[in-house]
Amino acid sequence: MIGCLGLCLSLHGQQIDTTTYQGKYEYEYQRRIRMTHINGTYIPRDLSDAMAHLDRVVEDAGKRRFAAQPEDVAVRKMHFSFGRWMVVNWGFYEGSRLSHFLKKKGISYPDDMAAVLMRCYHRKLNQKPLGFDELATEIEEMRRKEVEQRLQQGDIIERQPGKVEKQ
Repeated sequence: MIGCLGLCLSLHGQQIDTTTYQGKYEYEYQRRIRMTHINGTYIPRDLSDAMAHLDRVVEDAGKRRFAAQPEDVAVRKMHFSFGRWMVVNWGFYEGSRLSHFLKKKGISYPDDMAAVLMRCYHRKLNQKPLGFDELATEIEEMRRKEVEQRLQQGDIIERQPGKVEKQ
C-alpha cells in the first residue's frame, strides 16, 4: 500500500480507498488474487491446474488410500487434514487466484471450496467425470436455501417504527 496515499486502483480500474478497513481488505484481496505463490506455496489458477498440482504433491500411497474409500467417506475423513491444508495453503479465507476462481463459480465458503476440490480429486483418481459444474450448482443452491431458512426462522430482535416486516 506504500505509494497509494490511501487510494489505489483495483483490477477493474476503480479506486479503492485504503484508509478504511473495507478498502484495505479489498486492496489486499485484489493483490492476492493475482499472485502465483503465497507464502512460498504455489496457488493453482483453476480446477485443472489444482488437479495437476495435487497429482504432483500428493504421494502415491496417499492417492491410493484416498481413492480406495467411498467418495463421501474420503471427503469427510480428510476434511480436517487434506481439506484444511487446501484452505490454509491456498488462501481460501484471505483470497487467492484459486479461491477467486471458485467464488466466480458460486462456491464462496472455504470449507465448501476444499470439499469440492477433494471430491473432484477423488473422482479424478478413480477415472470418473469430475462433475465440477454440478457440484458448484448444488453447493450454491444449498447455501441459498440455508440463508432463506435462517431468514424465515429468524426472531425479530427489535421493531423499528416505519419498517415493514415480512410476514
